[in-house]
Amino acid sequence: MNAPESPRIAVQLPDGLNYVNGQWIDDPDAERIEVRDPATEAIIGAIPCSTAATVDRAVAAATRAFHDPAWASLAPLAREALLHRLATLIEEHASELAAIESLDNGKPLAFSSTLDVPVCVQWLRYFAGWPSKLSGRQLAPAMLPAGSTHAYTLREPVGVVGAIVPWNFPLVLAVWKLAPALAAGCTVVIKPAEQTPYSLLKLAQLIEAAGFPKGVVNVVLGDGRTGQHIVDHPGIAKISFTGSTAVGKRIAACVANDLKRVTLELGGKSPTVILPDADLETAIPGAAQAVFVNSGQICFAGTRLFAPRKTFDRVLDGIASVGATFKIGAGLEPDTMLGPVVSQRQLDSVMGRVEAGIKAGAAVHSGGKRVAREGYFVEPTILVTDDRQNPAYREEVFGPVLTATPYDDLDELAALANDTEYGLGAHVYTRDLSKAHQLARKIQAGTVWVNTQLAPDPHLPFGGFKQSGWGRENGEDVFAHYLETKSVVVNIG
Repeated sequence: MNAPESPRIAVQLPDGLNYVNGQWIDDPDAERIEVRDPATEAIIGAIPCSTAATVDRAVAAATRAFHDPAWASLAPLAREALLHRLATLIEEHASELAAIESLDNGKPLAFSSTLDVPVCVQWLRYFAGWPSKLSGRQLAPAMLPAGSTHAYTLREPVGVVGAIVPWNFPLVLAVWKLAPALAAGCTVVIKPAEQTPYSLLKLAQLIEAAGFPKGVVNVVLGDGRTGQHIVDHPGIAKISFTGSTAVGKRIAACVANDLKRVTLELGGKSPTVILPDADLETAIPGAAQAVFVNSGQICFAGTRLFAPRKTFDRVLDGIASVGATFKIGAGLEPDTMLGPVVSQRQLDSVMGRVEAGIKAGAAVHSGGKRVAREGYFVEPTILVTDDRQNPAYREEVFGPVLTATPYDDLDELAALANDTEYGLGAHVYTRDLSKAHQLARKIQAGTVWVNTQLAPDPHLPFGGFKQSGWGRENGEDVFAHYLETKSVVVNIG
């Protein structure tokens, strides 16, 4: 696990400045936030914790742009062309974006270059096809004489969107928010996480190069205090937030003051369910990938495992063996498969939750420790417990930590899977498709993957049940959050 480090790729980071109304500006009144490389703990830059004045300036720019004919009157196909142009620029700068993401977040270059950046291109190209399809309908009123009125609906952009992006997929989730908002004709004030600002700043450079009108996209840097200014701002019509359930609840309470539209993609404690007939050659590596990829920092990671008691030890040994093959190292080392968690704070949180689970009776099957090297590295960890009140079973860890529980009765699987306050995703492994469909209907989750894992798609709605959030990202469903429907009735009798 602790082999000598491979050579690392040199990365040129963008300046830590806000991008407002097409200009790169500092916030001279703001305190500075240090940004660290999670693989070395070294400071790699600093950004402003932007004040309410900077947020005001960004919202004002977005509001002007929303009403400016240069954006408001832009033909749908012209919006499509801008999104395609941005996708092309991302392709042209793919290696640079992937390297920035790996340095900033710590994720392996093997993933950022083959997953994160290509996903951004795919999402932009998918949503580029929507502007010309977002039309209203002609309707026949039910209570008026036929032919006496001409009635129709319009679908209009909601206005200025406040988008708040987490640190686990900084570039991907920024695009998940920007692409549908821009396709709908909204303007955006977007804030990256303070731990991982640089890939979004590079994206803003490409947005500028693509020719988007000034003020359509504005990037404001800062921490939760800056995010709160965005949430509270009266000029923001809709909030799109991805992050923890605790913060999502606070945002939901805040937007009640002025009834902003809000979508919340929050936490998860997703089950991986292996049925007795499952192909273990598929299920074992799939379960390992579902929890260890991105160092477990995925909201829908498969962090609770349920496997038949007869094959339980074999499954756990197999998952541990797969985890042991993930070479631990800095994201910019080309052969790294398991990078660090994002920060000292996250490291402390993960290890604290592991220790709490062990203290409450969970047994360590493998891992369970911090890796003995610089950086915020955690061993791939499997904890075993059948105590459904154990904190390792119930609480989101957001690290490379799997809680495993054996089962005997097939009839209890849905209840086990649903025994959580979350409902974001689930993974099911079986050869019996009838059982797969039956279980998919019973599991309370926004997405159920069968014999595969961690596979979102731009055409498929994504979101959670219960405390995993409100609303849906992606697909046609997302536009319900970025468009208002207006009914028009004209008397022609």
